[in-house]
Amino acid sequence: MLKLRLKRCGRKQRAVYRIVAIDVRSRREGKDLQKVGFYDPIKNQTYLNVPAILYFLERGAQLTETVQDIFKKAWDFKELRPNQRKFN
Repeated sequence: MLKLRLKRCGRKQRAVYRIVAIDVRSRREGKDLQKVGFYDPIKNQTYLNVPAILYFLERGAQLTETVQDIFKKAWDFKELRPNQRKFN
């Protein structure tokens, strides 16, 4: 199973995070499948690769709570709410 979660980067006392698609059995700094975003909590900057995020979510990737909160702050994920069904 895949998850979209944070991967810590940066230096001591100055953490920045990459949002990555990674297997749930991997450790935090483990090998990721793809980098799909960037989050800097100190400068409060966020970069999201929306097509890549949608690609992994359509294939069943789960979001961690922290990544879900970052997405909610970045923009409205109306079409990706878990209780809402997609009709074609």
